[in-house]
Amino acid sequence: MPVSEGINLALMLSESGIIDNAVQELMLQQQIIVAAESNPGIKSAMKKQIMKWRGQVQKRMTNVSVEERFHQEIELYQQACQWESEDFLNHIDEVVKQLEGHSAFYFKAKTLLEREHQKHNPMFQSYFCSQWHKYLTLALTEAQQIELEQHKEKLLADLYQRIETMQHMEEVTGSGDPTKAGRLWDMAKAKLTKTDVSTLKSMAHFLKKNSGLKEIAEKLGRMANEVDDPNKERVRSEDLKMVEEQSDNVTDDIVGIHESDDLSKLLPNEAMFLAYPELEVVFYKHLVDKRLLNYKVQGAQRKLRRVKAYKRQTKQVEQEKGPFIVCIDASGSMNGFPEQCAKALAYGLMQIALAEDRDCYVIMFSTQQITYELTKQDGLSEVLNFLSYSFHGGTDLGPVLDQSIQLMLSEKYKNADLIVLSDFIAPSQPDEMMKRIAKLKESKNRFHAVNLSKYGNPELMTIFDHCWSYHPSKFGRLFKWK
Repeated sequence: MPVSEGINLALMLSESGIIDNAVQELMLQQQIIVAAESNPGIKSAMKKQIMKWRGQVQKRMTNVSVEERFHQEIELYQQACQWESEDFLNHIDEVVKQLEGHSAFYFKAKTLLEREHQKHNPMFQSYFCSQWHKYLTLALTEAQQIELEQHKEKLLADLYQRIETMQHMEEVTGSGDPTKAGRLWDMAKAKLTKTDVSTLKSMAHFLKKNSGLKEIAEKLGRMANEVDDPNKERVRSEDLKMVEEQSDNVTDDIVGIHESDDLSKLLPNEAMFLAYPELEVVFYKHLVDKRLLNYKVQGAQRKLRRVKAYKRQTKQVEQEKGPFIVCIDASGSMNGFPEQCAKALAYGLMQIALAEDRDCYVIMFSTQQITYELTKQDGLSEVLNFLSYSFHGGTDLGPVLDQSIQLMLSEKYKNADLIVLSDFIAPSQPDEMMKRIAKLKESKNRFHAVNLSKYGNPELMTIFDHCWSYHPSKFGRLFKWK
């Protein structure tokens, strides 16, 4: 096609306001309004999704004209407009035949041609082409409106599905929290069955019941901002502090008598000099010499003073929080209560990741590795797949540590928190692995462990910055190792 008038037509129509009208209709849907007003996070995420849809639809609609059914007719129209008058009259019969069955303009074109055969009109070509342009514009508008309506129905179905999913999730994760709701909306595309909702409720209940696991998850969420910076030196600084000082001007207590010229604290017998004219001069002499007997008072007054001290410039390092990499031992020895604990803790970390705008990856390991990304667009499907996975096989910690180290060396996993959930019934790691982990720790990556057994290998615990033990027993107890 030459400089395509068809594309220009499509652009003109897509920018004519019909897309903005469709967006306005979407935003005025009662169910959409109620959902948006329920939570600022949902409102923001919903608006972002609709604006993204607007851009995609506008781009799609500009391509309507190059579809086969319009491409051929527009090309034919352009040729007819460019012909000389004589060529136009020679080819017009053939042109009209080509329109039959393909163009809404066919019957109008046939009528115009019959009139031309009956009576020649010198403006026939111009009038014919202008009418053709009008029908093409109408046909394109109709096609775009049909296209737009189809896209709008798909978007509405998706929005209603997300609203329904969010209503279920409120019971499970407390999605009323604005810090979680926005990202949870992005994950809510998956349709939840009754079984799915039941699974999520069961996991949320388990996490709530085992408060020790929730405490570990919350502590892990704060770890990124609790890193001391050894490079910061102690410097001399001055702070304003409120201090108490003893003062004779504060009338808290009378502590004695002294000579002064303060008439407000004058002893009564000193005023007797004023009762006799001949002694009055004595009173004034004592006043000038500051020898009048006064009550002596004393008390404490508070003042702001600058106090000098030496302290570290900043106690903790403020740094961007990276993703969670949760490595879960899926071996057969983790079956039962340890498996539930591992899944519940990962579920709790996912909620923290949503609130802090972090990513959360789960790597299940035994003799092989399976990865789940719990916070991506279809994250709820990933969560449900993860929760339904059954533990089996043996424990092989080396490969999953190796995979995690490779991830943490990349920019995407900078400042990541690696959490290993296992019974740690496994052999110690080689020195080479320990050196690689130590190097990552220098770059502020953090390594954590949650031991779900009494019989874990103590030497393995030395790899990690922080270790917790949560024994999967009826009297489950929580204590921090270091």
